[in-house]
Amino acid sequence: MNRKKSHEIFSHAQQLMPGGVNSPARAFGAVGGEPVVMQRGEGAYLFDVDGNRYIDYIGSWGPMILGHAHPNVTEAINTAVRQGTSFGAPTEAENTLAELIIAAVASVEKVRLVNSGTEATMSAIRLARGYTGRDVVVKFAGNYHGHVDSLLVAAGSAAATLGVPNSPGVTAGTTKDTLVLAYNDVAGLEAAFAEHGSRIAGVILEPIVGNMGTVVATPGFLKALRHLTQEHGTVLIFDEVMTGFRVAYGGAQSLNGITPDLTTLGKIVGGGMPIGAYGGKAEIMDHVLPAGKVFQAGTLSGNPIATTAGIATLTTLRAEDPYPRLEQLSERLANGLIEAAASAGVPHSLTRVGSMMTLFFNGETVTNWDSASRSDTAKFGKYFWGLIDRGVYMPCSQYEALFVSAAHTEADIDKTVEAARAAFAEL
Repeated sequence: MNRKKSHEIFSHAQQLMPGGVNSPARAFGAVGGEPVVMQRGEGAYLFDVDGNRYIDYIGSWGPMILGHAHPNVTEAINTAVRQGTSFGAPTEAENTLAELIIAAVASVEKVRLVNSGTEATMSAIRLARGYTGRDVVVKFAGNYHGHVDSLLVAAGSAAATLGVPNSPGVTAGTTKDTLVLAYNDVAGLEAAFAEHGSRIAGVILEPIVGNMGTVVATPGFLKALRHLTQEHGTVLIFDEVMTGFRVAYGGAQSLNGITPDLTTLGKIVGGGMPIGAYGGKAEIMDHVLPAGKVFQAGTLSGNPIATTAGIATLTTLRAEDPYPRLEQLSERLANGLIEAAASAGVPHSLTRVGSMMTLFFNGETVTNWDSASRSDTAKFGKYFWGLIDRGVYMPCSQYEALFVSAAHTEADIDKTVEAARAAFAEL
């Protein structure tokens, strides 16, 4: 494929922005080479500045569950834009989106809209501390909750990919109240609560991880987590920025039967526009200013364009219910990738929940960061480029989930499997 214009644009970008990107996950640091510069998206496809078309399995890292430029979403945005882009005052659209979230997510009685998933998790952590009057927060290695100082410890996603699990600029004082535990380790969890239970304000986790690759919390781990947090008066926070409205309309918590105290959302909830949300029990949420004393604010929170895009996305999901078809397409893709890897004799395992999945270049089942980190990232990088050159755009890191959208077709899936088979043959 010719990517001459992509090269020229990225070369210029490197003179303007750190690493030439505005988010490190886009830099292709884990796979080598230069990122592809995109021009537009349509349905299941992305088109780069050189005119190449790719079957897209990133979906803007999760939000585009309906596909790119879905008419319901773009028409709603166009209508909203003509009325103004920001008011700094309440709008009815904020109520509508809040009502949709509360109706969909069982744990959410009240919700606050913010500007990103990072802001949502940062605010939820502050709220847990303010509500309990405690300082300590527990997170799990390989779970990424945005670039919040106190949580950027043993992080997954871009931080793990780039080999900087503890970022420079994050002080020891900022992280001294953060306990990092192993995911799916019940014994470690019990030991932490036995020693620190009276000091733990909150526990935050991805109930289905997407940032060390797709990894699923075991039922026993979740059950122990819910029991221990209730026993010790600790706030349980589910980070569903990625899984909310993705694995099911009600999120991961509708599948695992565990009701957290707080939930953070992003990505799909804004239909591709910058937005986030956190919500939960009214008793806890009423501690947020101005109802309570826990400070959180944002000039663009509840932005009318972002809320409109979110409303259009969620109402379309509710009306069309693409989840059964997403399950069928995703199963077809997963089975095809497994068969292609096995035929080539490549050690692998695949974890899938609904329309998100990861093919690990790792023969063992991945249950935590330790097992995920034993994946063959060099081989993954060659596989990634083999797919790119055949018009398939997968996440540029072994430690990211890929996403199937409602716009994908069986023909797209089959073409992807053919491309994977050829890429495996070249390894």
